[in-house]
Amino acid sequence: MQSLRDIEPVNLLMIFIPITIAFEYMHMDPLWIFIGSAASIIPLAKWMGVATEELSLKLGEGLGGFLNATFGNATELIIAIFALQRGLVDVVEASITGSIVSNFLFVLGLSFLVGGWGKEKQTFNGVAAGTNASLLTIAIMGLVLPATFSLVSNNTEFIVLEEVSIAVAILLMASYLISLFFSMRTHKHLYIGGKHKNETDDHEHARHWSTNKSIMVLLAATLAVAFMSEMLVGVIEHVAEAAHLSEFFIGVILIPLIGNAAEHLTAVTVAGKDKMDLALNIAVGSSTQIALFVAPLLVFISLAIGHPMQLIFNELEVVSVTVAVFILDNIVRDGESHWMEGVMLVMSYLIIAIVFFFMK
Repeated sequence: MQSLRDIEPVNLLMIFIPITIAFEYMHMDPLWIFIGSAASIIPLAKWMGVATEELSLKLGEGLGGFLNATFGNATELIIAIFALQRGLVDVVEASITGSIVSNFLFVLGLSFLVGGWGKEKQTFNGVAAGTNASLLTIAIMGLVLPATFSLVSNNTEFIVLEEVSIAVAILLMASYLISLFFSMRTHKHLYIGGKHKNETDDHEHARHWSTNKSIMVLLAATLAVAFMSEMLVGVIEHVAEAAHLSEFFIGVILIPLIGNAAEHLTAVTVAGKDKMDLALNIAVGSSTQIALFVAPLLVFISLAIGHPMQLIFNELEVVSVTVAVFILDNIVRDGESHWMEGVMLVMSYLIIAIVFFFMK
């Protein structure tokens, strides 16, 4: 029989699922429902990652890599879809910004800090990291130019902005699909050691699940995440009012940290084991998926739902993402890191968090 100390700590949070459901039907304080939902989503996202990894190992490099890429940010995508259904378009746009910024600054900063502590420096594949940084520069164009267009153009009717957003979304998704072909086929040698987002060590994580079990766990965890996400999104407006928080702060800071918590922990853990290629692939690769795939996909989903989302972000969101990409590009190009760079990245993230905390 498995003892309590043998259970992964993140799995102990699963107790929040029935508690949160009970809170919902007892009409408890929305703040507690929000906390319970968030705490439940974290281990569920972890199990989605594990199941995806198991399937990836069985399906082969090409299909497995695509599966990893597709489900890498499924939790955030699910939360965003429920937010769109409720018409919380500003929260969704803020969560896109927050996911990109938190991965660049907070997660990568903690990885550099934990991994570099006690060492002179750590090294990683600067070519692969630089390629991801270049991809994100394209993504920044997709976020900055539509916003700039809406400010300076005289032709800013809703239908025009929508057409601009759709056209840009198509190009961003095309860039992402081409980058998958680049990383999985023509230049896959550049990504050895950091290909799968959740892979740490084949022997460490080998659970030897059957394909059927992996699929069942993935489906069950995805459905559970969807259920808990609906509860979490349903109380955002009440929590924002009760806790005196802006929806921008919830979108930029809280939702990305909730949706990516399991993945963030993995990145910091592998950095502590001196596996910096993998740590960078988790942090930077996740942001690439968000900017080039998830954000454009949400544009099309929003049209189907009936609450259109445009790729028109406010000035503060645009500046935050632009500065984050600029910092990332300067840091990763040399293929080296140390703990002081980690401190600077985390401090940059905290500055952004403070600004959004006071934004109304």
